[in-house]
Amino acid sequence: MKTQKPNAARVWKQMEDYVAPQLRLSLADRAVYSLLLRHSRLEGRQQIAFSIAWLMRGVRVSDGPAREAVRRLMSKGVLRLVERSRHSGHVVEVLLPEEIEAVRLRMVEARWKACSGEAELERVDFLQREALRQAIHARERGRCFYCLRRLTQMTRVIDHMVPRAKLGSNSYRNLVSCCVRCNAQKGERDAEEFLQWLYREDRLTEGELAERQRALHALVAGKLRPALGRAPRRGRPPVQTCNATSVARAAV
Repeated sequence: MKTQKPNAARVWKQMEDYVAPQLRLSLADRAVYSLLLRHSRLEGRQQIAFSIAWLMRGVRVSDGPAREAVRRLMSKGVLRLVERSRHSGHVVEVLLPEEIEAVRLRMVEARWKACSGEAELERVDFLQREALRQAIHARERGRCFYCLRRLTQMTRVIDHMVPRAKLGSNSYRNLVSCCVRCNAQKGERDAEEFLQWLYREDRLTEGELAERQRALHALVAGKLRPALGRAPRRGRPPVQTCNATSVARAAV
């Protein structure tokens, strides 16, 4: 019975990330599952007929370990027995990682946690905690977001791209690290307007203006997230880090 061929790279990653650790597969289990998967689902077939002798040659194990691996995979829901006889051997249905009940639930849980973490990050007030403010500074790598001037701890401040007076939020999408001079001169202007002003004042070249505009659009789109939890690079001021748990707590 022909089925649609799955993405082999995706299946392999799911095997390594979910199937093997979740079901605690032994080396023999993994070898047998990989061989059967290779000759069934990855070739567009739902089932495979095989003999223990063929399996032994394919995974290079003896009769006993091969049979035990097949039994364990069946008991864990990786294989479903369709037919077995002394003459024709085994006929089994091979399940993809996302079709194995225990593994599928773990994958759904992992995706939910990832989405939940994303939602938490969007709700975080990055002016509420010192660690979060430091993460904004660290994201700009020691330069003013607007004029690209090198910053120190004494010359850097947090600025709202869309000013608070215009209902700008404290989201990481609206906060940047900049120099005191740019912060004072920007005033109530939006970031785009201020970048154009810096260009007219010859504080940005045409190429720098274009690069800053791209960075601005990326930030608004949520592509420039603070590097929470990463160690500071050598030669830069220490940045207090926080993990996902502390980020969630900071949002409360």
